[in-house]
Amino acid sequence: MSQFVIKMPDIGEGIAEVEIVEWHVNVGDVVVEDQVLADVMTDKASVEIPSSVNGKVVSLGGEVGDILAVGSDLITIDLSSSSSDVSNSVDDSSETDAIDTNVDKPQEIAHPDISIKADVDSVPNNKHAINHQRVMASPSVRKRARELDINLSDVSKNPDAPVSHSDLDNYLLAGTAKGANVAKCVGISDYEHDVSDTTINVVGLRRQISQKMLDAKRTIPHFSYVEEIDVTELENLRANLNKDKAEGTSRLTVLPFLMRAVVLAVRKHPEVNATFDDVAGTITQHGAVHMGMAAQTDKGLMVPVIKNAHALSIWDIGARISTLANSTRQGKVTRENLSGSTITISSLGALGGIVSTPIINKPEVAIVGVNKITDKLVLQHGFPVNRKVMNLSSSFDHRVVDGMEAAKFVQEVRRLLECPALLFIE
Repeated sequence: MSQFVIKMPDIGEGIAEVEIVEWHVNVGDVVVEDQVLADVMTDKASVEIPSSVNGKVVSLGGEVGDILAVGSDLITIDLSSSSSDVSNSVDDSSETDAIDTNVDKPQEIAHPDISIKADVDSVPNNKHAINHQRVMASPSVRKRARELDINLSDVSKNPDAPVSHSDLDNYLLAGTAKGANVAKCVGISDYEHDVSDTTINVVGLRRQISQKMLDAKRTIPHFSYVEEIDVTELENLRANLNKDKAEGTSRLTVLPFLMRAVVLAVRKHPEVNATFDDVAGTITQHGAVHMGMAAQTDKGLMVPVIKNAHALSIWDIGARISTLANSTRQGKVTRENLSGSTITISSLGALGGIVSTPIINKPEVAIVGVNKITDKLVLQHGFPVNRKVMNLSSSFDHRVVDGMEAAKFVQEVRRLLECPALLFIE
């Protein structure tokens, strides 16, 4: 028996260990060249590992959640039975979907050494193999579609856009799938018949998040400060600017204005735009403002970075936010865009609540949390008037930023937002 061992590749400078987050094959499965075998994760990105040969899987180098060293055995493949097994696999697939033998190799969204990639559902021995096109989807979407017995090619409307969980929901609700699957998707089920516990392994990005949050809370003495901001004038300005936007361009949200306010406030309070090296015992106050932006994805929280935010206009910041948020959710963001932040903004949008206590994105020393905008009656000149207000819930590393300096920084952000014309003055 001729065997071929695929090693854990070196997927980034300085990366010594990689975590297995999902296997796409089992022992005994027939695989073909370029078929995705596993998803692995570094501290920054998830990477697909493809097969470089045809054959049958003999052994796997670890289980989901295991940490393997770069260069260790990832998977062993028997080459001697590859021809007949692959042929039989293709013949068997005729009972479900015909396979276009001219289908291209899986599309890489970005270079695998440095990126998170959208998954491509083009494995020949999958019962949902695609006819004449490739469908992009994240691993969680593809897995869910497989569990619901849905062919992703039936769901995809745009070959250039990945299928999302919302697309699966809409497909099911449209009545094109089995009624039982609709119940499973949208939660229409008899709760009394499903009361069993579910154990979920903490792996991949969720493990990275938990470790980083634990480290930040354990080593950083957090000081939180909450301030109410009157954003009535800001909202009026934003509405007028969006009204004049050309068709097809992104609308401005509150975040670009807030980021601009932080950039200007940092000029007066450079101590908050800093990083703290616990080991060396040094503080670095950064001249450039690289703004981290906490973004929720299907796999968990990620922080893409808007580099050199200090040099961007509000419209430029808005465009960068839109581009980075979309690429992060679609799994296309690169390692470069997930590192190097000097201060972070965290926003839950309409779900922002009244107050939050954001955790600092270590090694930074400050994070600004945005809460939702609400209507509030306030007294002006003795008369009640309706104003739009929101809270900023910010946290600071008390080893580096004193309480008074933190308050002054937030008050400066407040001054800029409550008089938004100042945001356009250098």
